[in-house]
Amino acid sequence: MNAFLTLKGKRALVTSGTRGAGAATVELFRELGAEVFTTARARPEGTPDDLFATADLTKAAGCADVVEAARRRMGGVDIVVHMLGGSSAPAGGFAALTDKVWQAEFDLNLLPAVRLDRALLPGMIAQGGGVVIHVSSIQRLLPLPDATTAYAAAKAALSTYSKSLSKEVSPKGVRVVRVSPGWIETESAVDLATRLAREAGTDYEGGKKIIMDSLGGIPIGRPAKPVEIASLIAFLVSDRAATITGTEYVIDGGTVPTV
Repeated sequence: MNAFLTLKGKRALVTSGTRGAGAATVELFRELGAEVFTTARARPEGTPDDLFATADLTKAAGCADVVEAARRRMGGVDIVVHMLGGSSAPAGGFAALTDKVWQAEFDLNLLPAVRLDRALLPGMIAQGGGVVIHVSSIQRLLPLPDATTAYAAAKAALSTYSKSLSKEVSPKGVRVVRVSPGWIETESAVDLATRLAREAGTDYEGGKKIIMDSLGGIPIGRPAKPVEIASLIAFLVSDRAATITGTEYVIDGGTVPTV
């Protein structure tokens, strides 16, 4: 048996692939031999035109543009990683969440996956195989009432959608798997920890502790690295995970306290 993981010959679309875990996933996939197409709202300097599409995936037109670009560039896809997600909801609990805020959270965290899957899955089914990864969040299990209620609800909806989709398409050769990270030490997480540290009069490690405490603690004592998220995803899309579908992999350092 080959001791090394490979994605050679695979065609992958990774959304939000220019920062954090998305960028780490794009880089690792390419190291493992995959042809990778990615997208974001802005093109990073130096990114080749034929490997990237600028698009706003919160809009139906943006999703359609990415599907067309990926088909034109690669002729189809074998892997889709829905990395796009996040929240711009204000603090203040449920009363601060207007209809506009709720819609924005679902437009970012659920509907891009629904639209891209609807467009790309028929091709995967026709070719007899493929893998879809929906990146959810442990927030669906551990929402923070002051600030993440709408985000957590959108991720919970994504998880339910993903499970249902897996039951429909797995018999047709397409695997669907969820990955739910906890806190990841991305660029934006570093910025947040640095700001909190400055406000509290402490150092960066102190800022990280503030965040970990707000989550109820992380038993391993640190956030995940983007490459660790990417490594789990790479295994799950590989042929070594050929019987894994319809399930969720939590990668949170032990943050979720329940079984």
